[in-house]
Amino acid sequence: MRTWGPLTAVCLGTFMLLLDVTIAIVALPDMARALDASLSDLQWVMDGYALALAALLLGVGAAADVLGRRRVHVAGVVVFAVASLLCGLATGPGMLVAARGLQGIGAAAMFATTLPLLGSVYQGKRRSVALGVWGAVSGAAAAVGPIAGGLLTDGPGWRWIFYVNLPVSVAAVWLTLRVVPESRGARGRRIDWAGTVTFVAFAGALTYGAVRAGGHGWGETGTLVWFAAAASALVCFLVVERRVADPLLDPRLFLRPAFSGVMAGALAFNAAAFGAMAYTSIWLQTLLGMSAVRGGAVFLWLSLASFVVAAAGGRLLHGVPARLTIGVGLLLIGAGQYCMAVLDAGSTASALIPGLVLVGAGTGLVSPGLAGAALAAVPPERAGMAGGAVNTFRQLGYALGIALFGTVLTSRMQDTLPADAAHTLAGGGAGALRDVFGEGVLRAAFAGGLDAVAVVAGSTAAVAGGLVLALVRRPTATETGVTPPAPRTLTEEATEEPAQETTARRG
Repeated sequence: MRTWGPLTAVCLGTFMLLLDVTIAIVALPDMARALDASLSDLQWVMDGYALALAALLLGVGAAADVLGRRRVHVAGVVVFAVASLLCGLATGPGMLVAARGLQGIGAAAMFATTLPLLGSVYQGKRRSVALGVWGAVSGAAAAVGPIAGGLLTDGPGWRWIFYVNLPVSVAAVWLTLRVVPESRGARGRRIDWAGTVTFVAFAGALTYGAVRAGGHGWGETGTLVWFAAAASALVCFLVVERRVADPLLDPRLFLRPAFSGVMAGALAFNAAAFGAMAYTSIWLQTLLGMSAVRGGAVFLWLSLASFVVAAAGGRLLHGVPARLTIGVGLLLIGAGQYCMAVLDAGSTASALIPGLVLVGAGTGLVSPGLAGAALAAVPPERAGMAGGAVNTFRQLGYALGIALFGTVLTSRMQDTLPADAAHTLAGGGAGALRDVFGEGVLRAAFAGGLDAVAVVAGSTAAVAGGLVLALVRRPTATETGVTPPAPRTLTEEATEEPAQETTARRG
C-alpha cells in the first residue's frame, strides 16, 4: 500500500476527471429529450466543464503550492463528487450546466496537483514507472468515455454517467488521506489572484461570445460586446502577469517562437481532434437511429488508432524532433477531418471510419510530445509553468472548438432549413421536425453541416501543423541560458516536470 497506494489514489481522480470530458458526448440526445435542452444548452453541458477546467488550472495549481497539494486535491475530489450528484439530480438544463461548471472546478484542483503529488512521492525508476502508469490511465479514460457513456445511457440512464463518480470519489478521498503525504512549493510564493480572475474572465467571455454567435450571429451587438469583454480581460491579464512577482504565465515566453508554436498546436489539437465529436454523436443517434452504445463504439476507431500509434511511436520515433511528431500529427488530424467531409443524405457511420483512423493516428503522435516540446522551449525554471500552460491551452481549445463548430454546423444547416429548425435539429430534435421537413431533407442538412465542421476542423489542424513545423525549433543556449537537452523519450519528459516542483507552474 505504501508503495503503490499514492499512485492508485491519484489515478482514481485522474481517471474520473478525464472520463467526464468525453463520457457525456453520447448521452447528449437523451439529455436533450429529458430536460428539453436546446443546442446552446448542450454546448454548455460540454463547455461548462472544459472551460472551468481550463480557466482554473494555472490558478489552482499556484494556490496548491501555497496551501498544500494534498489538501487542494482532496477538496477537488469532494467538489467533483458533490457536483456529480447535482448533475445526476438536475431537473433542467440550467441546473445541469451549473453543476458541470462546478465539476470543472473540482477537476481543475485534481488535475493541477496530480503530477506534483506523484513527483513528491516517487523518485528515480519508481517515478518513471508511476508516470507511465498515470499516462496509460489518462489515455484509457479518453478511450473508454464514449463506450462507458453509451452503456450507462442505454442501461440505467444518462444520470448514471454522473452517479458512478460517487463511490469512486469516496475511495479516492479515503485513499489519498491515508497514503499520500502533504507537499508544498517553495516558501514565500504568493497566489496570483489577479491573474487567475482576469484569465477566467477572458476564457469565459471568449467562449460565451462564440456560443452566442451561433444563435445571434457574429455581428450581433451582444456577441461583439462579449468579444470586446474578452479582449479587455486579456489585456488586463497580460498587464498583471508582467507586474506580479509570481505570474501564472509569463507573457514574455510567447516571444519565443518555439513556445508560441507549441501553444498554438495545443490549442488547435483538442479543438480539431475532439471538438466535433458531440455533433457527430447527435447525428449518429438522431438521424441514423443508432443506440448510445453503438454510437459510442464508432469512436473506437479513433481511440484504437491513437493507442497503437502512441505505443509504437514510443519505440520507433525515439530521437525524432518533437516539431516533426507534433506538426505531422496535426497534419494527419487535418487530413482525417477532410476525409470525413464527404457526408450526404445517404451516408452511414462507415463513411467516418477512414477519417477517424487518421485523426486517431495524428492524436497518437501529437499528444505524447506536446508537454516535452513545451518544456524544451523554455528555461528549466519555467518548466512547470510551460507544462501547466499546455494543459490549459488544450482544454481551452476543446471548449472553443465545441462553441465554434456548433456555430458552423447551424450556419450551414440554414442553407436548407429555417434558423429555428436548424438549431432544433443540431440539438437532437430531429423527431419533432420529421413530419414537417421529411427524413431526407433533415439528413441532407445535418450531413452538410457536419461536412462544413470537418472542413473548418481540418483547416484548423493544418494551419496549426504548419505553424509548429515552422516555429518549433531546438532552442539555442542564448534563448534558454543552458545547453539544449538531447531528445528525450516521453517518460523522460514527463519525469522532468515534477522535479521542478519548487518553481512549479508559475516559475
